[in-house]
Amino acid sequence: MSSNGEDTNGDGGTPATDSDLALAEAARAAIARLYAENRHHIGSALRTRSGRIFTAVHLDTYVGRASVCAEAVALGRAIAEGESEIEAIVSVRHPRPAEADRTIRIVSPCGICREMLADFAPGSRVIVPGEEGPVGVPVDALLPRKYSVPKRRNPRN
Repeated sequence: MSSNGEDTNGDGGTPATDSDLALAEAARAAIARLYAENRHHIGSALRTRSGRIFTAVHLDTYVGRASVCAEAVALGRAIAEGESEIEAIVSVRHPRPAEADRTIRIVSPCGICREMLADFAPGSRVIVPGEEGPVGVPVDALLPRKYSVPKRRNPRN
């Protein structure tokens, strides 16, 4: 970390900006409004390069493999609206009813979401918990040495 708070090695993140914190509040508002036990416990919000914000909630199912993460839903909403350039994304977790601490906290995306974000939102920042508060981390730092296959060249070219 440099003296101005910037991460100089590129993998520890930089302190969340005011717009990152506002994005986290949008995710918190979505899950606070829509939380349903065994249905929705993760909220996500993403900001596109044009400044639009898309929120979503996790879709939990009894068959876990059929569940859909909030990050995927938010990304799908953005793409369906013609917004494919993602600037930042954040996810939050609503506590379960039996948990004493009722704070809705920022969480790091799961491995599947890291893969999806690396594919569909390259160059984006992911807001994750840091030692002293939320930090923005390049999506590539969350998934180093990502699996990839060279894109097939169009045989018509």
